[in-house]
Amino acid sequence: MKLKKGDRVVVLKGKDRGKEGVIARVMPKDGMIIVDGVNVAKKHQKSTRATMQAGIIDKDMPIDASNVAILSQGKRSRIGYRVEADGSKVRIATATGEVLP
Repeated sequence: MKLKKGDRVVVLKGKDRGKEGVIARVMPKDGMIIVDGVNVAKKHQKSTRATMQAGIIDKDMPIDASNVAILSQGKRSRIGYRVEADGSKVRIATATGEVLP
């Protein structure tokens, strides 16, 4: 999976189309990611401990990794790879050519 935790992405499909956010969690085995503030569902939760809050909470649900694109300098882009002169492999945004962290 080319996406990593902390990448800034934009949603391409679904009810949250056009929203931007930062990847909070990546699940490569399932091909899913969780983006902060995107695909939020209401969940009824019971208090299991004295310190835990009970009630209706907002929970970020996973979305398929193919339904997002990485943002590079404000543009949507795909992710490619390039081998540097010193032999290290880096991720690049194909639209801008910027090296991604």
